[in-house]
Amino acid sequence: MKYTLIFLISFLLSLIVINSIAHQSATVNFIKSQEPNRQNTPYSEVVRVDNLLFLSGQIGRNQNKGEWVVGGIQVQTRQTIENIKAVLEQNQSGLSHVVKCTVILSDIQDFEAFNEIYKQYFPNKPARTTFVASALVAGALIEIEVVAVQP
Repeated sequence: MKYTLIFLISFLLSLIVINSIAHQSATVNFIKSQEPNRQNTPYSEVVRVDNLLFLSGQIGRNQNKGEWVVGGIQVQTRQTIENIKAVLEQNQSGLSHVVKCTVILSDIQDFEAFNEIYKQYFPNKPARTTFVASALVAGALIEIEVVAVQP
C-alpha cells in the first residue's frame, strides 16, 4: 500500500509538470521505438516535452536478440540500464542527463544487489524512487523508467 501511494504521488507529480509545461505552449512529441519488433506497442517508448525525455519502463531483455538475459537481478539490471542508455542515445541524450529514475523490483531482497550495478551507471545520483511490485511484465525481476534532459 505504501509503495502504491509513492508511485501514485510520483505519477501525479509528473502529470502536473507535463500539464504545467503544456499550458506554456510546450512542444510534445510521442516517439515510437526504433526497434522493428516494438513498432506496434500501445505506448510511446519516449515522450519528449521540449528538452525533457520521459522514457517508458525498460526491462532486462536484450532488444537486439529479442530474449531475456539470464543470471539474476544484477544481469537484468545491467541489461535494463543498457536498454535505457540505447534509447537515450537514439534521442541525443545519455545516462549523465538522467534527472529521475523510478525503479520497480519484483523482490525487495534484490535491493542491495541491484544497487551495486545501479551505482556504476549513475554516479551523478539522479533523484530516484524504488518500490516493489508482486509481479512485473513477462516475469521481469526489474523495470526502470527515467526522465532525462535532452541537451
